[in-house]
Amino acid sequence: MMIQIEIDSGSGFCFGVTTAISKAEEELAAGKTLYCLGDIVHNGMECERLRHMGLITINHEQMQALHDVKVLLRAHGEPPETYALAERNNIEIIDATCPVVLQLQRRIKTKFVSCPEAQIVIFGKPGHAEVLGLVGQTMSRAIVIAGIEDAKRLDFDRDIYLYSQTTKSLDEFHHIIDYIQQHISPQAVFQSFDTICRQVANRMPNISQFARRHDLILFVCGRKSSNGKVLFNECRSVNANSHLIEGPDEIDASWLNGVSTVGICGATSTPKWLMEQCRDKLQQKDFGSIQAQP
Repeated sequence: MMIQIEIDSGSGFCFGVTTAISKAEEELAAGKTLYCLGDIVHNGMECERLRHMGLITINHEQMQALHDVKVLLRAHGEPPETYALAERNNIEIIDATCPVVLQLQRRIKTKFVSCPEAQIVIFGKPGHAEVLGLVGQTMSRAIVIAGIEDAKRLDFDRDIYLYSQTTKSLDEFHHIIDYIQQHISPQAVFQSFDTICRQVANRMPNISQFARRHDLILFVCGRKSSNGKVLFNECRSVNANSHLIEGPDEIDASWLNGVSTVGICGATSTPKWLMEQCRDKLQQKDFGSIQAQP
């Protein structure tokens, strides 16, 4: 029996990641030395591809020792201190901060300046690069909450302004809003701002439909990706036969037993070429008679 394979057309790099990688490739193609502050994308194989092209990944500590070089800031964004350091060390910044993240940084900074006594709350993954950039807009005073449990520790007698990391779950964000609305003091102000990127949020219903269509789902994604975890959980919630893999070498042939259709999808940090490599692996002779869908 022939097994059909479909690669999800909606998976792959989001606009912000595509732009960052294009900027890096442009500089490297011109033969210039280019540093990138942190992994350009949460995908080990794509980082390795760019490393072979000459991209040098550094951390904040290493950046402090650099002078008179070019440093690319990835789509996640950076706090103001990074720009100040660049200025001190005469570092030329190639700013690939995603426009959606940039707008969110400005909104948080404006609110913090106008309401310094309020609680600026960010629903996000503690320590995540984007979240650190957002907290940096508030002189590190913003409160980061990972979920409802953290929200319970807020001071409901004080004003709360709630924002979200751009790649978080819309449903979870609404649960947090409901919880705060139920507990906020009548004397305090509560406002929430839906700052979740629609290019990411819209992938939830799309990937859900895609996962339902197939007997087996291979979700290709770096294990560091926050967005990947959210999307993979969505796949698994509608199709228990979903597996998260970082690349073709992790595919187990036994998963194909009794399967007639395979869906390959991924996160906003998953390159198309990597999903294609997984398809190619499935089509190798030792994986049996498999046919890719046009």
